[in-house]
Amino acid sequence: MSERERNRVEVLAQVDDGQLTIDNAANLLDLTRRQIFRLLKRYRQDGASSIRHKAPGKPPNNRIHKAKRDYTLSLIKEN
Repeated sequence: MSERERNRVEVLAQVDDGQLTIDNAANLLDLTRRQIFRLLKRYRQDGASSIRHKAPGKPPNNRIHKAKRDYTLSLIKEN
């Protein structure tokens, strides 16, 4: 879990315990109230693991195909 995700879990736990308000949590995490409510709902249902990013280690959807990348690099090297 990244530092950012751990920070989110800590803040959401404080909100869940009543130690922190939604507005304060939104300011701390630089998110909107709506986003805090959405994260808090997931946190309450599935716990801290639900805050983790869902695709660690997976390749991005917008990656460039290897053959196209190699072809482009060869054109750049020629010129």
